[in-house]
Amino acid sequence: MKWHEDANEALRKVPFFVRQRVRRRVEEAAAAEGSRNVTLKHVQSCRQQFLRRMEDEVRGFQVETCFGSGGCPNRAVDSDDISGKLEEHLQRRDLKAFLKERVNGPLKMHHEFRITMADCPNACSRPQIVDVGLIGGCIPRVTDEACNECGVCVETCRENAVTLEHGTAVIDRAACLLCGECVKNCPTGTLKAGKTGYRILIGGKLGRHPRLGTEIPGVHQPETVIDIVESCLDHYQSNCLKGERFGEILKRAGDREILAVARQSESENSVP
Repeated sequence: MKWHEDANEALRKVPFFVRQRVRRRVEEAAAAEGSRNVTLKHVQSCRQQFLRRMEDEVRGFQVETCFGSGGCPNRAVDSDDISGKLEEHLQRRDLKAFLKERVNGPLKMHHEFRITMADCPNACSRPQIVDVGLIGGCIPRVTDEACNECGVCVETCRENAVTLEHGTAVIDRAACLLCGECVKNCPTGTLKAGKTGYRILIGGKLGRHPRLGTEIPGVHQPETVIDIVESCLDHYQSNCLKGERFGEILKRAGDREILAVARQSESENSVP
């Protein structure tokens, strides 16, 4: 469906965390009128309906992804349909009903528990500012394959985390963001993918008191991610008083329980 420029401009002013949902509603409204073009009038009409009936739109949770397996050339990990599995787990929680019990007044989009996935450290989907953010990671490992000292890995690394020493590549683990680009570009196989999975950030949020998510140490397998998300949800539902963001709960109640689950899950699901 073709969008007029003024309609696109109006959509860009919609808060990013509901923009995709509004876009779908606008296109559905235009299609219902038999139009193949989205105009500013369509956007304005849907925006007013959306604001008046926001509680109808609230699901209680959101799971968002970046380009991912749909074609992002930078992805460090294949998603393994983890977003679908997370949707299933969240759906079983009936978080909308839970929030109705906690929130004094109508539900709004910012009350939803948000999980965002990014398949590489570029983090286009903004996982740092949601309740649980996942960032794909690939730990590079140095093999016994002979290095030809071409320097491609050094040139490729935007973090300056790769150097050539004594005829082979050396990785600065503190500087490495686990993007996996050095592995993709190594022509000799000296660098290969080690453990791949997800970095996990918890408790990020915007609003009056913004907070970047706190990273749970490690690169976690999909099974571990599910366990940790379940622990986050348990913690959230046990300590949520008025529909506040997860970051506020962690600030008040702490995160020791979740970190303990993370360590246990990582041990149980570790890959040799």
